[in-house]
Amino acid sequence: MIDDLPAGLKARQLAVTDHPRVLAVLDEWWAGLKGQEGSRERALLLPRLYFQHFTTTSFLVEDDAGRVAAFLVGFLSQTDPEAAYVHFVGVDPVLHGRGVGRALYQAFFDLVRAHGRRCVQCITSPQNMASQAFHTRLGFTSSGVQADYDGPGLDRVTFTIDLSTKPAATP
Repeated sequence: MIDDLPAGLKARQLAVTDHPRVLAVLDEWWAGLKGQEGSRERALLLPRLYFQHFTTTSFLVEDDAGRVAAFLVGFLSQTDPEAAYVHFVGVDPVLHGRGVGRALYQAFFDLVRAHGRRCVQCITSPQNMASQAFHTRLGFTSSGVQADYDGPGLDRVTFTIDLSTKPAATP
């Protein structure tokens, strides 16, 4: 499914049984970003429905012991026939810099291209500088901070990449 992962890691599509496993790693992986409020935001961003209805466009990476190593939750837009959306991505911090995130995005880019889509969009919080830098290295264009994007006080930075005009960069 994803060939360019580091040794000892395997990818597969998400399953509903992965929901509690992914929720269990969020606070550790985000190192408590934004405290208790951030923890609640992250959990609310990944309701079970994503693990039920977007399995064919989402991935889970596990290590040889079966532990969650990374995930990408994405989907094809139902409104825009040229667009897809990466909803949430996480990589175990011990694997940062080893190409896991890039491999997940590349697999998603390949999948959306195969469905005739050319544009991928995503968002991150303004506080998540590592995410902003990662998306920029991949070739995404940033909007800058958009106030109240997800509701009052929930500012976001939006990103877009046009896959038809440029290949994704390697971080």
